[in-house]
Amino acid sequence: MTTTITTTSPPAAIEVHDVHKWYGDRRVLDGVSLRVRPGTVTVVIGRSGSGKSTLLRVVNHLEKPDAGQVSVGGDLIGVRRHGTRLKELSERAILAQRRRIGFVFQNFNLFPHLTVLDNVAAAPVATGRLPRPAARALASELLERVGLGSRADAYPRQLSGGQQQRVAIARALALRPGVILFDEPTSALDPELVGEVLAVIKDLAGGGTTLLIVTHEIGFAREVADEIVFLDDGRIVEQGPPEQVLDAPIHPRTREYLSKVI
Repeated sequence: MTTTITTTSPPAAIEVHDVHKWYGDRRVLDGVSLRVRPGTVTVVIGRSGSGKSTLLRVVNHLEKPDAGQVSVGGDLIGVRRHGTRLKELSERAILAQRRRIGFVFQNFNLFPHLTVLDNVAAAPVATGRLPRPAARALASELLERVGLGSRADAYPRQLSGGQQQRVAIARALALRPGVILFDEPTSALDPELVGEVLAVIKDLAGGGTTLLIVTHEIGFAREVADEIVFLDDGRIVEQGPPEQVLDAPIHPRTREYLSKVI
């Protein structure tokens, strides 16, 4: 007798299925489907206004898609199945889901009245994940990881933009999320500060963290990405490894975009 062993692939870390999003009469996402494998780095590039940031915000349900579904780690985000229909989750349930999805914003969003250490420790304490002493110990470790252990008692206003963004990355790591989303993490920084932030993200990428990154830094994308996605007018028009999308793009819109930024 022959025994057949059936194997199933693990769920995608992030799966976006036929997502549409409208702002009034403007369609920002037009049937976007994307699958991000666990432990990989996917970089989304494209013109300003192409829907890149909206895509990230849909992934963690900061924006509700008008059609389509998003799942993280195999779990639908923002909705649950009720028979053959999908039912919107409560805001409390959505907040609980977001704790599994780290998000690093363009403009840091640190609490100005808290020290750097307490900014990083705040989420584990607020969510009941850790008691305050343990959360502060974890925050100290994470600040060391991003090269800011000596600034734990400083306030955000006392830091450079690059340092504030590194604190924001440490804060995103504090809840030990399954994936981390980066929305133009260097766009608000002076050019001389960009490198220190990209170095921290490279370290995360090398450590097997699942990352979905929106950026205009093409050289950085080439270095860290397993997959590059080119988004144009709310549609994915090309995707693949860096050597394909950046060095031998097939779609004319991709070629046109890269000719202006490289």
